[in-house]
Amino acid sequence: MSGTPAKTGAAFFEHFDRHAHGKGLKGGTTHYCPGCGHGLAHKYLAEAIVELGVEDRTVMVSPVGCAVFLFYYFDTGNTQAAHGRAPAVALGHKFANPNSIVVSYQGDGDLASIGLAEIMHAAQLGVPISVIFINNAIYGMTGGQMAPTTLMGQWSSTTPEGRGPMQGQPMHVSEVIAKLDGASYVERCALFGQKERKRAKTAIKKALQMQVEGRGFSFVEILAECPTHWGLSPQDSEAHVRDVLSKVFPLGIVKDEVREPWFNPGKPTFDAEKVLEVIDAQREPVKRFCTKFPTHLDPLDVSVKLAGSGGDGAQTAAMLLTRAAIAEGYDATHIPSYGPESRGGTSYADVHVAKDEVLSPSAPAPHVLVAFNAPSLEKFSMSVRPGGIVIYDSGMISKPPEVQAGVRVLAVPCASIAQKLGAVVVKNVVALGALQEATRLLDEKTFLGELDRSLKHKTNLIPLNEAAFREGAKAVRELKAS
Repeated sequence: MSGTPAKTGAAFFEHFDRHAHGKGLKGGTTHYCPGCGHGLAHKYLAEAIVELGVEDRTVMVSPVGCAVFLFYYFDTGNTQAAHGRAPAVALGHKFANPNSIVVSYQGDGDLASIGLAEIMHAAQLGVPISVIFINNAIYGMTGGQMAPTTLMGQWSSTTPEGRGPMQGQPMHVSEVIAKLDGASYVERCALFGQKERKRAKTAIKKALQMQVEGRGFSFVEILAECPTHWGLSPQDSEAHVRDVLSKVFPLGIVKDEVREPWFNPGKPTFDAEKVLEVIDAQREPVKRFCTKFPTHLDPLDVSVKLAGSGGDGAQTAAMLLTRAAIAEGYDATHIPSYGPESRGGTSYADVHVAKDEVLSPSAPAPHVLVAFNAPSLEKFSMSVRPGGIVIYDSGMISKPPEVQAGVRVLAVPCASIAQKLGAVVVKNVVALGALQEATRLLDEKTFLGELDRSLKHKTNLIPLNEAAFREGAKAVRELKAS
């Protein structure tokens, strides 16, 4: 939730937390510029949701763009998608919960540029979701760059002389979507007058109604004002939509095919055994060695961050740790994050090991940090929570880190140990051995068993990796004894 829950019969929060935590007059204001068309589009969408009585089963999906904070306003289910990926996320929601009413709310830069593949696939598939497409012919949030729908001759920050032949013609998105067999209903509307606003509200409600009835993919394009990046007053912006924009992008229904209700995929199953049967997975019994969850680290969920530069093996170590935890029957997740640098910077992986269920896969405040290079140690050492542990490769890092009070720091020469074993690439396995000895997160046999399974096609490497693991554990024992 991102606001004060609405009163019965409203799809908006009663107060918006984004400004002043929802207090006072600012609790009723949005982040949109004066004269922006998003406000009216939101209003009509909220009214349609209420009139159809689907507040409790609606999921709004907003990606990157001016509507990025949409979740502050709608008292519905909300998901924030990556740039352009809202239709893909919307499909995920629809298949996971077929009874949900899913709305993908996108701008022209998001939908027609970086997200073009996603919207084309969703429209061709024809699954009943509703797409609200705000077309103001410019990139709004990111600074007024040229969008796929920017008009010929129109100024933008990336076309200071106006869009010309070298930038191609503006894309008529509704017409493109209407050509796809899966699209059932496509209409283009505007907001510059009462008549057009009424049509926009009717179109939005129809798009949702078709989804309620399971009839197919609906797409409503709304020509919206952008006074800020057009350099016009709100009044002149309305006139621009009426006199210029709507002449390039004609208003009206582009496609309206009556189809019988067809979407009935059945309730999905999340039962692990049934899923394994469907994919015909080959399952081998895995012996378990842990007798209880490592509550000495956390009662329910232990988070670990492994970080280094490309080639340090942080991602591989994270995957081995995750698989080892799963082998013990715990819920475990591994989320990789690759930095822009292939060497010398930092890429990291967040791992969670939970007694029952991982609620969030990210680890902004990990219990344990394993760092293979100095940039990674400097970047993440202060994020380790009090009582946590930092393990760093002292063979590659000369300066101990700054940490919060109560954090234990272990300097383990992972690279040097691996080099002595004859293969510096196993320094990540040395680090895993150090991690296990320092935390008692799982069991030594658990890790060794996972190494054996991971190397079953390269059995000649098993002795080396087992030796690396044991040497890492030995290094921590020696630190404890010193």
